[in-house]
Order: sequence, then structure tokens, then C-alpha cells
Amino acid sequence: MWDFETDPEYQEKLDWVTEFMRTEVEPLDFVALDPYDKKNPDVLATLRPLQQQVRERGLWAAHLTSELGGQGYGQVKLALLNEILGRSRWAPSVFGCQAPDSGNAEILALFGTDEQKRRYLQPLLDGEISSCYSMTEPQGGSDPGLFVTRAERDGQSWVLNGEKWFSSNARHASFFIVMAVTNPEARTRDKMSLFIVPAETPGIEIVRNVGVGTEGSGSADHGTHGYVRYTDVRVPLDHVLGGEGQAFAIAQTRLGGGRIHHAMRTIAMARRAFDLMCERAVSRQTRQGPLSNFQLTQEKIADSWVQIEQFRLLVLRTAWLIDKHQDYQLVRRDIAAVKVAMPQVLHDVVQRAMHLHGALGVSNEMPFVKMMVAAQSLAIADGPTEVHKLTLARRTLKEYEPADPVFGSGHLPTRRAEAQARISP
Repeated sequence: MWDFETDPEYQEKLDWVTEFMRTEVEPLDFVALDPYDKKNPDVLATLRPLQQQVRERGLWAAHLTSELGGQGYGQVKLALLNEILGRSRWAPSVFGCQAPDSGNAEILALFGTDEQKRRYLQPLLDGEISSCYSMTEPQGGSDPGLFVTRAERDGQSWVLNGEKWFSSNARHASFFIVMAVTNPEARTRDKMSLFIVPAETPGIEIVRNVGVGTEGSGSADHGTHGYVRYTDVRVPLDHVLGGEGQAFAIAQTRLGGGRIHHAMRTIAMARRAFDLMCERAVSRQTRQGPLSNFQLTQEKIADSWVQIEQFRLLVLRTAWLIDKHQDYQLVRRDIAAVKVAMPQVLHDVVQRAMHLHGALGVSNEMPFVKMMVAAQSLAIADGPTEVHKLTLARRTLKEYEPADPVFGSGHLPTRRAEAQARISP
């Protein structure tokens, strides 16, 4: 049975979220505060009342199971919610689903010990602290086969040494989840472990906070991707997450659902650009009339609408498959397809909107430059587009068997001869 409608009860929640976002959350994007800075009393004073409203509506940390204080909605409902939350950088913090905290909470919930959950997961779920996922490295990017950060046993402790690059939210984090090599002789998927490292642990140095695109790296800006150096950082043996050698498998669990949430938030950004493009088209006058009268303008709008709607359907179908199978590995190709399409759709729509705005479009008085940088970032985050294309192609090719190496199964003369042989007496 096919159904493209949202059930009325959940649609009522989405309608409330839409209005709440418009009146209460989106305006916060224009204030000089960082929603991840839980140590700033002004941030907490702003977040707490809004978070309480979200809790009262039963939408807090909706990505988690009910046992962990979430709603257990499943990926389709989460996708529909994130499609709205993507309009504001404050929204995920208001709704308790901000990255990297959401992914860190998920793996702590699935793989953490009771003590790890008490000390690190619960404050994270309550919105009291922020966290950092520290995985990629300067020399190896996101390829775990090239990681060199080591963790070695020394008595009752693990000692970490190495450098990590683009560690999201490092400067505001109360704890880091760090991927480090514990068995260098093992195969890639077995040689690394994840460690929970409290931020106050001696030996952690944030070399600098890296901004994305036009962002600055100073404390007043939003450059929160840390270049982090770990020098003889000592943590207790019980701070391994999920067991020694399990980092690769845990990381794959962490990334699957997050890519779908990023995709729906990307749709919100693309729609914002699309709305501004259409508004510009009917507002801007030329000597021949409004821009909307020109066929090239109409083509930009038509192409953008089609791309957004096609992508949205792909994302929702992938979310539905995840809910159906409850196994990210079975939906790996579909998730890869979403990841491949995501930056391209955003890039194309934003570029058309930007060009239609002329000089204003490339200025810092419109949001398009940041959106364009976001498109490029999405092509790199959670694995580069090229890697996901390989995954998609390889999984697809496994479904095919070799045919005649010269002409193949589509050769018309061969097909005619076969058909004639079937009907000949």
C-alpha cells in the first residue's frame, strides 16, 4: 500500500513546529550567540524556555528511543521533522538533536556502560553539556586506514597521542569521543577503538579553531571545528566505548541515520534559496518587465523545483527503507545515493538563486554565499561524495551477471533470431 500523507496527529505536531520555528527560533540566527556554548548563561537563558516548549509537545530528542527520553519516531517521521528544523542553526539545539551530540548520544546509548551513560549520556540528553566527535586526521582525512593517532595501555590507563582535524564543536565540548589506533597490526576495521576523554584531561590542546568558508576562527565567531593535539592524554581503562577494536563498526552505526537527517535539513536550505529566487523573479523589474517573464528565469525555477522534489522523494524512500529493515547495511546503497545527490541539489538551486540576484546575490547581505559553502561542506562531511559514488556503483553492479562479451543482451539481430526461433514451427 502506497501512502504519501502524514497521519493527522503527527501533521498537527509538524504544523506547530513550522509556526514555532518562524516566530521563536529562526530570529535567533541573527543574534551574536552560539547555541553550542552551554557555559554561556545568555545561551542557556535563551534555550531553556524554548526547549521546555518542545518537551511539552513531545518532540525533544525525537531521534532517540522512548527509553532514553526520545519518541522513537523512526526515520520517516524524523525526516519530516528535520525538513523544518533545517531552516535555522539554532533549531537542532532547541529540539535536542544537534550534531555531533545527537550521534554521540546514539552510540553512548547503544554501546556505553551504565557508568558511561550516567556520567556522559544523561547530561547530554538533558541539554546541559555539549560534546565533540574527534575522528578525522590532518594527514588522513576520513580514511581510517591512514590514521596514526595511537592509544597504548599503561597500567590502569590508556595514553593517547596524535592530532585530529575538524573535530566538531571542540571548544565547547565537555567531553571528546576520540578514535585511536590500539592494534596497528590488525586490519583497518579492527585496529581502532573509541575513547571517552573528558575535556579537562591534561594534554588536550586545541591548536586552533577552524572556520568554514567565510567564518572566522576567533572566539566571537562560529569557527568550531577544532584542530586538536593529544599529548600523553591519560584516561582510565573503562573509558573505552563499546570495547577494544570496535571503533569502525560503531562509527558506521553512528553515521547512517545522521546522513538522512542532514539530507532533510539540506532540503530546507534549498527551499529557502528557491523561495528567494521566486520572490526575486516576480519582484525585480527590467525594461522588458519582471524577471519572471524571461524564459531563462522560468527554466531556473522549473529545474530547481524538479531537483528539490526528486531529492525529497529519494530521502523519504530511504528513510522508509531504514524503518522497514532496521539495518543500515541493507540500505547502504540508498544512503550513499542520498549523500551523492545532497550537495549537488543544494549547489544547483543556490547557484541559480544567487545569479538571479546579481551583485546582491554574491554579497554578504544575502545568505547564498554561506549556502554555497554549505553545499561544498556537505560533499565532504560524513565521507566525500566520491567514496559514496563507489559504494553505490559497486552495490549496483553486484546485481548483474556477465553477458556475451561482444554484443551483450541488447543486440537486436541476436534478439530477432532468438524470437524467430521461438515462433518457427
